[in-house]
Amino acid sequence: MAGHLFIISGSSGVGKGTLIKEFLKQAENVFLSVSSTTRKAREGEVHGQNYYFVSKEDFQKSIDNGDFLEWAEFSGNRYGTDKNRVCDMLNLGKNVLLEIEVQGAKQVKQKMPEAVLIFILPPSKEELERRLRGRGTETEEAIQKRLQVIEFEAKESEHYDYKVVNDTVEKAVGEIMDIYKKKTEE
Repeated sequence: MAGHLFIISGSSGVGKGTLIKEFLKQAENVFLSVSSTTRKAREGEVHGQNYYFVSKEDFQKSIDNGDFLEWAEFSGNRYGTDKNRVCDMLNLGKNVLLEIEVQGAKQVKQKMPEAVLIFILPPSKEELERRLRGRGTETEEAIQKRLQVIEFEAKESEHYDYKVVNDTVEKAVGEIMDIYKKKTEE
């Protein structure tokens, strides 16, 4: 039996990475798909674990070859999901989790309507801004760009199957686990 495809999206700084890390500790039979990106690695990020860090030229070749299930440009960088890797895992019966932004999620949902879309919301816009600033990884200009995107993403979240507020990690992961169990047991 083929696996299920789950997509988690949310604004930058909402805590997607933390939630996914905790979810993967609890969930069974889940393959976390690693996206390709043209952005530079942040301190502590590992090629092949956090992202596949590729050149703009190699990314464009993958687009031209139709290698991506989805791809999008965000904050001046491109991000994409390898179609073959995802399909291979699904065909092996693995459940696949993608952490992608709203443009990519929309593309996947059009190609694979059975995909389960989960949008992570912050407790408030102010808390999200605090988290972004607390990272200390981005310039003020980059933070302002990300904050401008929040309204667009909030509107796009209306197309998601589920919304989860990340007020506490335990509660949010519990909600994601409930969704996961419900969908994989159907």
